[in-house]
Amino acid sequence: MKVLVATEKPFAKAAVDGIRGIVEGAGHTLALLEKYTKVEDLYAAVSDANALIVRSDKVTREVINSAKNLKIVVRAGAGFDNLDLPACTERGIVAMNTPGQNSNAVAELAIGMMIYASRNCFTPGTGVELKGKTLGIHAFGNVGRLVAKLGQGFGMNIVAFDPFVSAEAIRNAGATPVNSIEELYEKSNYLSLHIPATNETKKSVGYELMKRMPKGAVLINTARKEVINEEELVKILEERVDIKYITDIAADIQATLNEKFGVRVFASPKKMGAETAEANINAGLAAANQIIKFFATGDKTFQLNK
Repeated sequence: MKVLVATEKPFAKAAVDGIRGIVEGAGHTLALLEKYTKVEDLYAAVSDANALIVRSDKVTREVINSAKNLKIVVRAGAGFDNLDLPACTERGIVAMNTPGQNSNAVAELAIGMMIYASRNCFTPGTGVELKGKTLGIHAFGNVGRLVAKLGQGFGMNIVAFDPFVSAEAIRNAGATPVNSIEELYEKSNYLSLHIPATNETKKSVGYELMKRMPKGAVLINTARKEVINEEELVKILEERVDIKYITDIAADIQATLNEKFGVRVFASPKKMGAETAEANINAGLAAANQIIKFFATGDKTFQLNK
C-alpha cells in the first residue's frame, strides 16, 4: 500500500523518520509531499495513494475525487474540520483523527496565554495573578481536562461545562460542574474555549455569553476561530472595556480588532497550539500506527465518519 504524507506545513524530521519506520517496517511504501503551494500538486500526489496523512491541510471533495485508490485518511491532530467527512463517506473512505496527541501542547499554550493576558500582554503596568481566580473550561475533553489540571497547579478555582461529560467525571477531574453555559461564563474570570467547530457551535460564542463575564474577564480561544461571532465580539469589546480576547487563531477581522482594541486583544501570528516538537512527533506517529492497524486488522477505533 502507498501511504502519502501531504503537509503544507511539514512534520519535524524526527516525526517523518518515525512515520517512515512504521510504514516501511510494515511493508508499505511512503511518499512525501511537503511545503506544496498549489492544490494541484496535492491532487496529483494523492491520485494513486491508498492512505493519506495530513495536518491542517484541507481534504476537500476535490481531493477525494482525485484519490481513486484511497481507503483511509488520518488527520494528525484532534480537530478535523479540514476533512470533508461526507465526501469520504460517499466514497467509503475511513476518516480518522489522532485525539489526545496534541492535548498537552494546547493546554500549556492556553495557560501561557492566560499569564500573558494577566500581565497586560507584557506592557508596563500592574497586572494580576492567576491564583485565586476562577477558570472556566468550555468543553471538558482531553485538552480541557489538562487545562483544568494545570490551572489547579496555579491555585485557580476550576469550573467546567460540557453536556457530553457527566458531572461525576468533571468532579473526579478536580473541577466543579455548572448547570449551564450561561452559568459558566458568569463565574469565569478566565474562560478557556475547547469546543469543536460544528454546525451547532459555529458563532455560538458572542455578545450574550460574553456580557455575563465578570469585570476584567479574559476569553482564551485555542479551539477554532469559527466558534466566535466576530461581529458580536466587536460589540462586547466596545461596551466592556475591561474584557480581553486572546486567541491562537486569528479572526477574519483581526486587523480591525488590533486597531480598535490594542493590547486588549492578541492573536498568535500562526496557529501554535500543536507547535511543539513533542506534539508534532506524537501526532505523526499515531497517524502512521492507525493506518498500519487499519490495513492489518481493519481497526477503526478513531473513525470519525461512522
